[in-house]
Amino acid sequence: MERISLQPGFEFSRIAYGMWRLADGADTSADHVLAKLDCCLEQGITTMDHADIYGGYTVEGIFGAALKTRPSLRDNIEIVTKCGIVAPVGRYADAPVKYYDTSAAHIRASVETSLSQMGIDHIDLLLIHRPDPLIDAEETGRAMDDMVASGKVRAVGVSNFRPWDFSLLQSAMHNRLVTNQIELSLTHTAPFINGDLAYLQERRLHPMAWSPLGGGGLFSGENAALLHVLEAVGKQHDADAGTIALAFLLHHPAGILPVVGTNRLERIARIGDAARIRLDRQTWFRLYTAAIGGDVP
Repeated sequence: MERISLQPGFEFSRIAYGMWRLADGADTSADHVLAKLDCCLEQGITTMDHADIYGGYTVEGIFGAALKTRPSLRDNIEIVTKCGIVAPVGRYADAPVKYYDTSAAHIRASVETSLSQMGIDHIDLLLIHRPDPLIDAEETGRAMDDMVASGKVRAVGVSNFRPWDFSLLQSAMHNRLVTNQIELSLTHTAPFINGDLAYLQERRLHPMAWSPLGGGGLFSGENAALLHVLEAVGKQHDADAGTIALAFLLHHPAGILPVVGTNRLERIARIGDAARIRLDRQTWFRLYTAAIGGDVP
């Protein structure tokens, strides 16, 4: 699978595997988690996307328990995680309200906890999970720089930031924010035209795309016309609708890295198929116009 350079000497697989549903299945055993990782690695998918909050703050621990049984895997994967959301579940069950915390103390504590939960000595990429209306950019930026300087984090970025949020934090940092992980799919096309992708392209930054299959919404009948087009294009390429939806994102010149999270091994085994699909411009716009419900202006 193609590798994407986020900065010199720092590469991710073009498609990442998302861990946000890892705790949802009945089987969270180390053997089952390792089976998913092996399935990814067989396709060249080496980038594993986490957040401390996933699974009510349990997913990093589940992943770490599996990694502990085969520690050599750490040398073959890149680990992404996020911090900054405090929700009244799990270790924050006593929190009176869900809130964001981008203070230096919280970032440091989150990194230490993530390292401990996963049993690793460094995080490859740390993201601030959501824009914080109370962010002190100088404090947050300094904390992110400090994490890189400590060696506990190799690179830093953000998630769900708008361009102005990104610029504010970047203005207070020495290290470059290497990505913005945003919601992007055929069910959420706004970033193609609202400036989010253009901003990153201008800065030669590769976006990561969460929920690239619309959280399953592509297949729920919410947009029957879109699903029909996906299936028609899929027949032309001997691929299913989900594969075509990923190929749609991979076609974009921004070099988007979709983060695919499915628990079913048979689906995980097909994730990499999207990398072999080549869409022409007319087909891409056929899918896009079906997604937006009409012709482009």
